[in-house]
Amino acid sequence: MTAVRRAVALPVAALVLVAGAAQAHAAGYRYWSFWERDGGHWTYATEGPSTARPDDGAVQGFRFAVSVDSADASRPRGAADFAGICAGTPAKPGVKRVALVLDFGTAADAPSGETPPARRTACARVSPDATTAEALAAVAKPLRYDTNALLCAIAGYPGKGCGEQVSSQQSGGTAAKEKQAGKESDGGPALGLPIGVGVVALLAGAAVWQARRRGNA
Repeated sequence: MTAVRRAVALPVAALVLVAGAAQAHAAGYRYWSFWERDGGHWTYATEGPSTARPDDGAVQGFRFAVSVDSADASRPRGAADFAGICAGTPAKPGVKRVALVLDFGTAADAPSGETPPARRTACARVSPDATTAEALAAVAKPLRYDTNALLCAIAGYPGKGCGEQVSSQQSGGTAAKEKQAGKESDGGPALGLPIGVGVVALLAGAAVWQARRRGNA
């Protein structure tokens, strides 16, 4: 039993050290993240704005920030209520309304020499089969995309750059500070934890098997 415990402890401890080192040196990226409003909470979108087709009455958001991954991404700030955003845009037959929250982020996340515009909302009135990208184009031009169709700029911001990597000192700071300040903490899928647990279980199982094999040898 002692041999089994030691065998399990070694790979688990090694995994913790590796995971900690990876997190310490994780690189961040400066980009627009895409969110969907569900039950009063922001959820990181599972598909891009060029393929997502929101229903009439949907609320969707975009946030510009430096993030390591989807679990670390900063959510759009402020109120996000369809009735409030689209109050001045009456419904019409044959079209749908999509409420959009555009959060241009903070000065800390802005590219060098640029100042983020103030957060704003808009109500897009588009065809029933329109995508989020089409709704965004209706109310927030100019948009800028790269050659891989990655959304680089909304309403002309930022003026240059697209998903560029930044130093580890800059990555992940905004989301953590906002959570500590009591901002909304629901949303994007925390992919790291389930994957880490799965790896721990796999390594632990292999260690137990090896210990038993040695004991029977």
